[in-house]
Order: sequence, then structure tokens, then C-alpha cells
Amino acid sequence: MDKLKRYIEGTLELPEKYLILPVYGAGLENVGNETGRPIVKAMDQIGDDELLIRHDADSICYSDIKVINQGQSHPRIYQDMAKDPVVLGHELTSTFVKVGKNLENQYKVGQRFTIQADIYEDGVSYAYGYYYQGGMSQFGIVDGRVLHSDGGNNNLLPLKSETGYAEGALAEPWACVVAAYSLEYRTAFKTGGSVWFLGAGDSREFEFSTGFNEESHPATVYLTNVSDKMTAKIRALAGTLEVNVVEVSDVDALPVEFVDDIVLFGVDKEIIQSASTKLDKFGIFCIMAESDLNENVALDLGRVHYHRWLYIGSTGTDVSATYQASLPRNTLLGGGTAFFVGAGGPIGRMHLQRALEFSNPPKKIVCTDVSEMRLQDMKDAYAKQAEERGIELVLVNPMEKESYQAVIQTVMDAGGFSDVIVLAPIAPLIKEVAAYLAKDGLMNVFAGIARGTEVGVDIKQVYQKGIRYIGHSGSGLDDMILTLDKIESGELNAKRTVAAIGSLHYGREGLQSVKEAKYPGKVVIFNHIKEFPVTALPEFEEKLPSVYALFNNGEWTDAAEKEFLKLMLID
Repeated sequence: MDKLKRYIEGTLELPEKYLILPVYGAGLENVGNETGRPIVKAMDQIGDDELLIRHDADSICYSDIKVINQGQSHPRIYQDMAKDPVVLGHELTSTFVKVGKNLENQYKVGQRFTIQADIYEDGVSYAYGYYYQGGMSQFGIVDGRVLHSDGGNNNLLPLKSETGYAEGALAEPWACVVAAYSLEYRTAFKTGGSVWFLGAGDSREFEFSTGFNEESHPATVYLTNVSDKMTAKIRALAGTLEVNVVEVSDVDALPVEFVDDIVLFGVDKEIIQSASTKLDKFGIFCIMAESDLNENVALDLGRVHYHRWLYIGSTGTDVSATYQASLPRNTLLGGGTAFFVGAGGPIGRMHLQRALEFSNPPKKIVCTDVSEMRLQDMKDAYAKQAEERGIELVLVNPMEKESYQAVIQTVMDAGGFSDVIVLAPIAPLIKEVAAYLAKDGLMNVFAGIARGTEVGVDIKQVYQKGIRYIGHSGSGLDDMILTLDKIESGELNAKRTVAAIGSLHYGREGLQSVKEAKYPGKVVIFNHIKEFPVTALPEFEEKLPSVYALFNNGEWTDAAEKEFLKLMLID
């Protein structure tokens, strides 16, 4: 107990050497030494403006697997991995164990914290677990780029001393889930931006109640095949504000690479597909049309996810009102019917848990997964909670086609799904489930499908039924702060996500298990324990019964964590 106390306080004597698990290139065979184990590194010395931190626990993220899969071609990898390997791990809990003399008034040995990994200096990314030596190591150094990231942000987020190590490491993935339900979009043209008006056969006269006024207006307007009446109207509005107006002969002749807003008067498949490629990040494509389009339009849902594109529309004539009234909800519809597609993995379970704990939850939740083991685990973990909250929870394997179609048909007979959350980055699957949305339904493409992944969707649902497609899976500093508050107040039990525990010695096996989707929840690596293979929580009953006895209905607890560390800390 004395050793555990000193470990918690950060006062254990620092070793001369420590373990790291480097990644030298693509493939699990390039993780660690020739046997896949960590290598030994001399203890780092810090400068006056640096901090030595102890990595206590690291939660393995599927983003780590993307580095394993892509190696040198990963967009966040700048260095030559063969010579300067990456040390993964950005979901972690750490402790200050040595403080540079210029920082002694701000930081103290023993303080516990987590890290918001997106660190920037002058717009350049220095992400933790990519550029910085991450949580798959026992120690690391933090410098001014972390303490004073762009915007004056300090990416170190303090944790309460009673916050568990596993719990703190799970703040980052939970922040991504929380952030997915707080996305915000513009309600007008981008001020100082560019708008491209395109004609596609609708000759009605359209209105602009906002968007062209002294306080807020674009800097440049482009016009292509717009009716004479609307051209004159837009030119008149622009002229009073000194907005630059440029005539463009056709869709392929736009003189700039990107625009912020596109407004299409009418509907045309080829125009939508071609013009969309000119939409900038955070861009909005507005379709003002009455006529049907009885063929699917290929939308780049990869950029809906990564670039936060938004498609809106209306059968009316007020463009401004369409912007203001057509914005998507940013959370699940209370009392609605939600569909979590591919929900059996760690992140899917987080989405389900959040929905069940939400103050105004859906009335019905359908979850799919192709693994019967994962579905049964979800039932064991969440069915009772759903019943207590009066939520109908349906868990179904889409490979069981008859029962799956019966579930879908029941929902469609009632009007469709108010929300579809996509947790599996599979284009044909996304196309299928998009057809199940109800009027004013919302699809959240949470799964990070690649930019350029086009999915054929019924675009008339956007302007006739108010359906919206949104997506994002990252988190910012504010999201992390909000999530930590929820965790440390007890509103959110992040520990329910833990599925397996292992030591750093078995970090490669941990990565492999995540790649193979072996466990239904998160794998957490404890960096300062004796050799301990990655072990599913149910196996603790036999392997470490005193730890298992402190679980809560089979779930990880802070009390179990303390008992585990008492038994397993390295001598």
C-alpha cells in the first residue's frame, strides 16, 4: 500500500531506463522489437520549460490501428518511421513526475491529467501519439507547444486525484461521442465568403430576407445559368454592398478552387455532383426546387464527415428561411426512433450508453452488429437500463435477413427512423440505411469513411422531406472539458466502456485485438505494472479474484483499479 501511495503521489524514484513500444512502419510486425515487445530507452532529461510525465494508462483507439495499417502514408506521420519511429497513444491518463524550474509555480509533482491530443503551433499539427511520444510508453516530455498550443490553449487537462486512471484515459474517446451531438452550422451565407448561384430550370423568383445586409454578406457572388430576373435581383442586392459579382459560363468554368456556399435553383443530378467538388470545408449546398428527381445523386459522404459539408433545401422560395429553418438537429430526437448501425464496437456502445442516459432519450433504439457475441454483450450490459427508462431496445444481426427485415419494416410502417447513426464505414451499408430515414430525419456519419467515398442518395428527400446528412468524429478542447465535467460529476460512467486490461509488454497484442475487433469495449494498457497479458474482464474472476470482487456487475471500478495496482505495480 505504501508503494501504491507513492505511485499515486508521483514520488517513486525515477528509473534510469524505461519501456517504449515503437512503430517502425505499416503492419503489426513493425511494432516493438523483433519479438513484438517494448524496447528500453534511457530516461529523458527535461529543460527548464518542460515537464516529465508518467503515462499511467493508455486506451487503444482505432485511430492507432489506422497508423498500423497505413504506416508512412498516414497523413499525420511526417518523420521517416524506420529511423524515427512513432510511439502511439493519445487516449491517456498521466502524472507529473518532474517539473522544469520555470514551471514550478504552475505544476506540481503528483498532479494527474489527460491530454487533448490535437496540438498545433503556427497551424502545424504536433499531435500527441503521432509527433509526440505517446501513451504506449512509460514516460514522455511535454513542452511549450502543448502548454501554449495555437489560440493560447493549454492541452493539458487536470483530473481530480480520485479520478481513475482508466477513467481518465477514456475521456478523449468519450469527448468524440459527446461532440458528435453538438455540431453547429451556419444559418446564413458565410460573411466575407463566396456564394455560387446556379440555375437548373426553376424560374421562380427567390427571396433573400437575410444574407445581403451591412452586418453580414458575402464578398463575392458567382452566377451560372441563373434566370435574367434573378440575375438582376442578385446584382441589385450585391451592388448596395459592393459585393463582387462574377458571371461564370458553366459549372466547369468556376475561376476559384472552392466556394463557401452553393445555391441551386432547381435540381439536376450532374450539376449537384459536379458543383459539390467546388465546396470548401464547412460549406453549405442549398437546393431550392419543387420538381422530383427520381434518381440517386452521388454525394461525397467522406467530406460530409471530414469537411463538415451540409446539404439543405426547400420547395419554397425564401433562401434565407431555408438556411435558418433547415439546419439539422445536433442530437437525437427525444421520443423518436434511433438506429445505431454497426453498434457492437467500443464507440457504438458509447453512443448507445449516451442515448440511454440522455435526459430526453429516444423511445425506441435499434442496434445492429454482425457479431452475435457483441450483440449478447450489449444485451447483458444495457437491456436492463433501457427497460428501466422505458426505452424499447432492439438488437439484431443484419446477417439474419428475415428478422432484420422484420425489424426494419416495423419501423418503416411507423414512418421511419428519426436518427441514423452510422458506426461502420461501409458505403453500400450507408446507402441502404439512408433510405430508412423519416421526414426531417437526421443521418450522422460518425464512422470516418475516406474522403471521396461517394454514396448514392435520394436527394429529393433533402429539399422535400427535410432530411439531413451530417458527420464528424473528432473532439476539441471544449468537448474534452465538457466530457471531463460529466465524468467527474458522476453524470457519465466512462468506466463501463472498459472490456480488457493488459500491460505495456503486451501492447502489440492489444493493438492486434483492437484491429481484429476481439473485444466489445475498450482495451486499456497500464504502463507500470508487471507483465500481464491482455485479459477480458470476465477472466479476472479466475486470474485476479480479489480485483474481480470489486467489479460492479462485471464492470471496471475505481476500487478494482486500486486493488489491481496494489497487486501488479512493478517492483
